[in-house]
Amino acid sequence: MPGAVEPSHPRIAIVGPCGAGKSTLAAGLSARHFNAHQIAQEHSYVPNMWQVVSKPDILIYLDASFESCNQRKRLDWNLKDHAEQIHRLRHAREYCEIYILTDGLTPDEILTHAVQALEGLI
Repeated sequence: MPGAVEPSHPRIAIVGPCGAGKSTLAAGLSARHFNAHQIAQEHSYVPNMWQVVSKPDILIYLDASFESCNQRKRLDWNLKDHAEQIHRLRHAREYCEIYILTDGLTPDEILTHAVQALEGLI
């Protein structure tokens, strides 16, 4: 079946603050037949929710500054809200296999970085 994910592909979870590019990266990786899913870890008070919910083989952490997140999503929040999300993501950041700072990168550049890093791990 075209577009189906091979069962042998590792499960990839993507976390990061709102506006970092999680859903865009998940869609791009899925289109390339990676088994990738975004996790809304930034909204959870449970530090290891990403492990419990998705049980990933590989964790990608997308990071973005407060300014970049606001520009991308036009969020109605303040610096304290962003800092709280970063605090909630600290466990995931500590345990991620791939870290990408997305500030100044286009979605295609983020996808390229992720694919290159994944190819180095798989």
